[in-house]
Amino acid sequence: MLNQKDISQTIEMIDKQHLDVRTITMGISLRDCCHPDPQKSCDKIYDKITRLAEKLVPTGEAIEKEFGIPIVNKRISVTPIAMVAESSECDDYVLFAKTLDRAAKECGVNFVGGFTALVQKGFTVGDRKLIASIPEALAVTERVCSSVNVGSTRAGINMDAVRLMGEIVKKTAARTADNDGLGCAKLVIFANAVEDNPFMAGAFHGVGEPECAINVGVSGPGVVYHALQSIKGEPFDVVAETVKRTAFQITRMGQLVAREASQRLGVPFGIVDLSLAPTPAVGDSVARILEEMGLSVCGTHGTTAALALLNDAVKKGGIMASNHVGGLSGAFIPVSEDEGMIAAAQCGTLTLDKLEAMTCVCSVGLDMIAVPGDTPAETISAIIADEAAIGMINSKTTAVRIIPAPGKTVGYMVEMGGLLGSAPVMPVHEASSTDFIHRGGRIPAPLQSLKN
Repeated sequence: MLNQKDISQTIEMIDKQHLDVRTITMGISLRDCCHPDPQKSCDKIYDKITRLAEKLVPTGEAIEKEFGIPIVNKRISVTPIAMVAESSECDDYVLFAKTLDRAAKECGVNFVGGFTALVQKGFTVGDRKLIASIPEALAVTERVCSSVNVGSTRAGINMDAVRLMGEIVKKTAARTADNDGLGCAKLVIFANAVEDNPFMAGAFHGVGEPECAINVGVSGPGVVYHALQSIKGEPFDVVAETVKRTAFQITRMGQLVAREASQRLGVPFGIVDLSLAPTPAVGDSVARILEEMGLSVCGTHGTTAALALLNDAVKKGGIMASNHVGGLSGAFIPVSEDEGMIAAAQCGTLTLDKLEAMTCVCSVGLDMIAVPGDTPAETISAIIADEAAIGMINSKTTAVRIIPAPGKTVGYMVEMGGLLGSAPVMPVHEASSTDFIHRGGRIPAPLQSLKN
């Protein structure tokens, strides 16, 4: 039962500490939209999305108004389009991306995720067609997000896919060069991708998911930061307990919104994703949480340990608040979307190598990182391979969302606006990884994959 103190604390979190529901995401299965005629398949996709998600935005706005809880985004995720489009007799899947974009605009949602291929163990014909279509698809659409899963603990790492995705990232940046390579901000390369992630750009509706589901992503870095300010100098046991209690309160709010949206839309409640997803706003930063633990600047020695504590405590608090915590749930470290991370990168303390170390203990991976526009495709592929290896060996989700900024080098800023923020162009190692990437083949699954 909620008491008056709980209610007043939640109101303060919303008013002063940037607490919000980051997204209500409706997952929609498109498995029944396959057709040999690509236009007929697209018509079925459009009709199904607009029918099921017709009331998603109005419902979110009504809940927001009635409960006084900010709901920043309303989104849609769909079955990986490589699976849906494969039955169609066409070589270019841009038509499918345009259909998703048109449906998203009709429903009024911010983004639609699922222009996706799952190739951790190899390619199908449809996978190759979708991946080849990504640069153009992201250039000609506004709201479509794309993802490719190149590795998993069970399958190993598809190094042919890793090599290909380095090239695709470069082509996407070139195709959207007029917008600082903005298309790359809508493209994620995963290892161990999850099927119920409500956050973009990596959301898709997995094949094990129901016909339709409501997943909610909650965020509250500012709330955690505020809570830690009240325990300055206390030992880490107290820090962990404080984060855990705060995460519990945040998750309870998310569960309330999720169940309310589920009931009003007549759609099953899927999961609450408790991820500390920062924004460029001052006071809404994961980096500042780590610094509040005693670090002078995020990225200095001790940062990985602080992030490990934060991520673990968030998960423990969330799981006590809801039976259906899922998605990614933890702490995100997107450079461009976190004002503290931006500041740390600009002063040179937070480097690409340190970010890679931090991804061993956080929710996802190298996220929203800008690198020089002339970075070779093989170097980008090698960065992807490193992250995939961390995910594969540690049985966790890792990802890369990297932006080789056309015409820019270290010291420049990439401006993307809104929640995407702005990213300082960070240096990469100049030593070549070309021969390594050109080997191709598959890195075998680790021993811990044999759990049967």
